[in-house]
Amino acid sequence: MNDEALRRLLEGIAAGEVTPENAERQLRFPFETVGDDGKTPFARLDHHRELRRGFPEVVLAEGKTAEQVVAIVQALRDTAGQTLVTRTAPDTARAVLEAVPEAVWRAEARAVVVSSTAPSPTGARIGVVSAGTSDIPVAEEAALTAELMGADVRRTFDIGVAGIQRLLAEASTFRSLHAMVVVAGMEAALAPVVAGLTPCPIVAVPTSTGYGASWGGLTALLSLLNSCAPGVTVVNIDNGFGAGYAAALAVAHFRRLESEGGRRSDD
Repeated sequence: MNDEALRRLLEGIAAGEVTPENAERQLRFPFETVGDDGKTPFARLDHHRELRRGFPEVVLAEGKTAEQVVAIVQALRDTAGQTLVTRTAPDTARAVLEAVPEAVWRAEARAVVVSSTAPSPTGARIGVVSAGTSDIPVAEEAALTAELMGADVRRTFDIGVAGIQRLLAEASTFRSLHAMVVVAGMEAALAPVVAGLTPCPIVAVPTSTGYGASWGGLTALLSLLNSCAPGVTVVNIDNGFGAGYAAALAVAHFRRLESEGGRRSDD
């Protein structure tokens, strides 16, 4: 349920088209169990996530069977304008596409998307940059997430500091952005350098790309947590979804308050 669905529900009650009992059921029980056919349910879906947080519950496919993912997507698609399935293996993606014809496989982001409505533009301009080509899958996950949340996303890939002239050639274009997601492995030096060149908040994503002592992204994570550049927020290793979500949510919320005149009931 989102703001629009809640408004329709209230209008239906006022018009006598929705009974109080039906409305109470929708509002009192905001979750749905999945897979409870004589067994312990394997999922409890939060249908009011979008109403509270501005975006529906997202499905992490990793660690789930294809059958579980399909069942969850089928349960979500009737209540969510956007259903995003992240970390989707090709076999699981094929199973979802067969069961849900409107689903779209976004291979570059390793994600499946089911849309019943187009994302509502928020006016947020989010930049997503990657240090190397190997970081693109994580960057695409971030970009896709932000786009589904209504952001206008500018992608810039393979501008790591090993050839810093590539970054400097793009730096001036970053000044018009509201926030940036910077995705980098190795020692993840790109994020603090970008933070030193641009005025907007930076959400940094350490990735597991790198050799030997990169330790699966731990070196990049620790490097970013010790960044000397202010304004860098760090998410977990390879968490493109979390970074895209954080950047888009923060900007969208600020712009929503701005459009309302910045007034709050407790001011």
